Amino acid sequence: MNFVPASKHLGRFAVTIAAATLLAACSKPAVTEEPIRAVKLLTVGTAATQSTLEYAAEVKPRVESRLGFRVGGKLTQRLVDVGQRVKAGQLLAQIDPQDLQLGAAAAAAQVQAARTTRDLAAADFKRYQALKEQNFIGAAELERREATLKSAQAQLDQAQAQLNVQGNQAAYAALHADVSGVVTAVLAERGQVVAAGSPVVQIAQDGARDVVFAVPEDKVAAIRLGSEVTVKSWSSGLSVKALVREVAASADPVTRTFSVKVALAAKDDLPLGSTVSVLPAGVQHTGTQVIKLPTAALFAQGQGTAVWVLDEASMTVKLQPIQVATADGNDVVVAAGLQPGMQVVVAGVHVLAPGQKVTIYKEKTPLALGNQAQTAPSNVAIQSPAAAVSAAAK
Repeated sequence: MNFVPASKHLGRFAVTIAAATLLAACSKPAVTEEPIRAVKLLTVGTAATQSTLEYAAEVKPRVESRLGFRVGGKLTQRLVDVGQRVKAGQLLAQIDPQDLQLGAAAAAAQVQAARTTRDLAAADFKRYQALKEQNFIGAAELERREATLKSAQAQLDQAQAQLNVQGNQAAYAALHADVSGVVTAVLAERGQVVAAGSPVVQIAQDGARDVVFAVPEDKVAAIRLGSEVTVKSWSSGLSVKALVREVAASADPVTRTFSVKVALAAKDDLPLGSTVSVLPAGVQHTGTQVIKLPTAALFAQGQGTAVWVLDEASMTVKLQPIQVATADGNDVVVAAGLQPGMQVVVAGVHVLAPGQKVTIYKEKTPLALGNQAQTAPSNVAIQSPAAAVSAAAK
């Protein structure tokens, strides 16, 4: 009988274990199946739109003027502040009139000199006219004296006009309000040197007021001149009717929106600068039948938007690209991509994959109070007969 040493048995056993370990390492891991997820579904249908288009607007004066001096100079007084009411003819500001007064004095001196020259020429012409009547001089000499008189008279007229200009400029050193209204801006301060025509005070004229708001270019075509809008005051809640007075012919170069002005009636005295909301009648579509989805159903797909649609035959989901038109409250209005009757996933859209198996989620129904009372266990313990006999023997 041949005996095999124990060391050989141990060596073979170690080789067998190593080979089994190597084969296990080289084998592919078991494929984990995708879990079947429960999803909430919504059957696509049409519903009426509920939201309305509102635009934020501001109450502004119909006429707002920027007043400035007609001459340049150093501002010495500013007598009004922002928000102050002014009346027509009220003094608003004053510049240093010293240079203007000196100019007027110089012009007055020139007038005096021109008048003296004209008077001398007139006396000379009168004397030569008497000599001509006595035939001591010829007609040509008298004509020269007459021309000199006319030239002196023209110089006097010129000097007088220059004096009037200088006098007006001296008066322009005081800035007065042209109309009654409210000061809405102050654009210069005391001590500042202002140029002629530079605005110093801005005044909102009393009278008619406008409501101004901006409309995007896809909605401006629906707003017509003379169309009715509803204006709601944000602070007081007052609601008034008004008419569109002006629609801008071109878009703002920065915002690419069109400015619309609505004329308020004289009785609708809304405060200047107050915030209001405007509801144009031409762009409201309340009650229109559209396809709406909750925002939770949307799934970003590249640069577009999609939803998960259920395939009832295979109980799998697939991505369906859609086109969103606008928002309606907390829902979105779908312009294209869906048809009534489709079933769309409305919860858990970010954990799904194309072709994934799903089940329809059903909410658990709580038990009725009557059933709970019937199935509730009794608080009294019931002993078996054997236990009762044992207790009596004791």
